[in-house]
Amino acid sequence: MEEKELPFPYEFEELKPEEHELLKTFFGSAIHANYIRLGPKGYIVFKNYKKDAANIYNMPLRPTDVFVVSYQRSGTTWTQELVWLIENDLNYEKAAELPLTKRYPFLDRFMCFDENSKEEYIDTITKTEENFNREKFSELLTYLVTPVTPWLAAMPLTTRRFIKTHLPMSLLPPKLLDTAKTVYVARDPRDVAVSSYHHAKLIKMFNFQGEFKDFWKLFHRDLYMLTPYFEHVKEAWEKRDDPNMLFLFYEDLLKDLPACIGRVADFFGKQLNEEQINRLCDHLSFENFKNNESVNYENLRGAGVLAKGEAIIRKGKSGGWRAYFDDEMTQQAERWIEDNLRDTDLRFPSMNQ
Repeated sequence: MEEKELPFPYEFEELKPEEHELLKTFFGSAIHANYIRLGPKGYIVFKNYKKDAANIYNMPLRPTDVFVVSYQRSGTTWTQELVWLIENDLNYEKAAELPLTKRYPFLDRFMCFDENSKEEYIDTITKTEENFNREKFSELLTYLVTPVTPWLAAMPLTTRRFIKTHLPMSLLPPKLLDTAKTVYVARDPRDVAVSSYHHAKLIKMFNFQGEFKDFWKLFHRDLYMLTPYFEHVKEAWEKRDDPNMLFLFYEDLLKDLPACIGRVADFFGKQLNEEQINRLCDHLSFENFKNNESVNYENLRGAGVLAKGEAIIRKGKSGGWRAYFDDEMTQQAERWIEDNLRDTDLRFPSMNQ
């Protein structure tokens, strides 16, 4: 017997005119005109999200499902590869054959792009791309804006589904942790802001025109996609003791990858010997990872959507934010962090150093 579909519980609200004006200063209309707030916490989503929000919220789950959840630029790709390899008995050959995008349908990818903004995207890209292939880009855009819930539903029941999402827990199916395994990875918000800035510069369709200080102004004022950041992380932190939730910090992965591999293996009921852990650490090392064509998304450059000088996999370090923040921004960030952590025991490892 199928469960009755739940009504989507949250309301959408337009941004204030002054917020749109601020965004308009730095983004093309495909971004600023399509941002909208959602629910009591005011998460920033794209208007396209409306077309599949209820389907995601009511998505039929399977006990074999594995979700990797994060706010973007928190070590998601690294965690995806780690989780997939452990759950697939370290099948490096298959991991090399199948791009990460094929192994992990990206649940909320569709909302970030707008088919109606196609000409704006093309105009933005052709300003810097000499050999732009319009047909290839059109095919990619059609793929990007298509919701993945039908694809997930059509996957054979014998296939284990690995699902990537940047949506906060409150926008995912309410019974997710009653049914499926979920790994959440969090990172120091200052490093997330820096990495998100580079990501906004990387994706040409986002058309971000500004310096980091401009981006920081938007990020910490909750005017970038899926902010407020702390609400996103705290929703998962509150569920960290659920047996189907594994909460990881990016900084712990950097500091002691073997120990984190052990935690992930234990979470999935797997046992790895020292030799297997060492090989997995080598596979996940920054130098090997950034050159791994299966995970670095470099194939998208062929469609002209990635800016030169930027990359999906950047530094693989913690604390890089210090090179971007001046004294005023540093103090502002400290107050912002203190205010948002005041009523919780959430603490990032980097903040204890």
